[in-house]
Amino acid sequence: MSTPPVGLLLDVDGPLASPETRTVDPSLLEDLRRLLAAGVPVVLNTGRSVDFVGERLLGPLVAAGLPDGARLHAVCEKGGLWTTAGAGEVHVDPSLAVPEVCHAVLAELVGGEYGTAMFVDTGKRTMATVEARTDVPTASFAAWQQRFDAELAARLSAAGLGIQRGDQLLPDADGRTPWRIDPSVIATDVESVRSGKALGAGRALDLLREDGPLPTSWHTVGDSRSDYAMADHLHGLGAHVTHVDVGPRPPLDRPYRVHTVPGARYEAAGGAHLHELVARLT
Repeated sequence: MSTPPVGLLLDVDGPLASPETRTVDPSLLEDLRRLLAAGVPVVLNTGRSVDFVGERLLGPLVAAGLPDGARLHAVCEKGGLWTTAGAGEVHVDPSLAVPEVCHAVLAELVGGEYGTAMFVDTGKRTMATVEARTDVPTASFAAWQQRFDAELAARLSAAGLGIQRGDQLLPDADGRTPWRIDPSVIATDVESVRSGKALGAGRALDLLREDGPLPTSWHTVGDSRSDYAMADHLHGLGAHVTHVDVGPRPPLDRPYRVHTVPGARYEAAGGAHLHELVARLT
């Protein structure tokens, strides 16, 4: 097997799935299939549950028929679990699983007034997550989320957990803060401080080492500041990296190339970049 022309590490929400509808355009799936057929390894590196990724991405790609030799994997819940398309087996890192009280507190809060703006993602296995309802405008969810996150932090701290929320530290009885409250445009996650896109990138490399040679050149694609950790990790290993920022904020300054798609963002920008790669590589 020859060295791939490029490898892809892709966030899901934003670059592939619409933040508004949470759906994936069929044309984007077709471009992923074409890239896989061209020998490009693809790893989805996401905070999403494996159920969501399976339903919206892996399942449709497998059902359409994966090209021979396709190298398609998913690292979900920010490194907490991982799977290979078509294999069916899901591997979970139990050391990253949040305490059960996190799920209980989320369910209690969303069972009250917060349920008008969000719901609990019951598919998570290592994280605890609430997600914005699709019928709630982004600005309205953001207002609810600020209050929710503050109350969540207070309740988890009162339950004895050590919590990080941005710059706020609420240590446990031993002075530790092993758990993090991490908000995004459409969700709030409770997660291990060891989880993240860098951990996901490391898992991705482990998966790809098992099925063929590693690329020497990579494109990482994401819509948030935390997604730069994918490219940071690869750059630190000496790989040639281009990070494609499809979010609404100005791109960060990095020691590797950072690319944006003029006039587009989120899944429109992610789809345009994949389509450009198809035209270049096929």
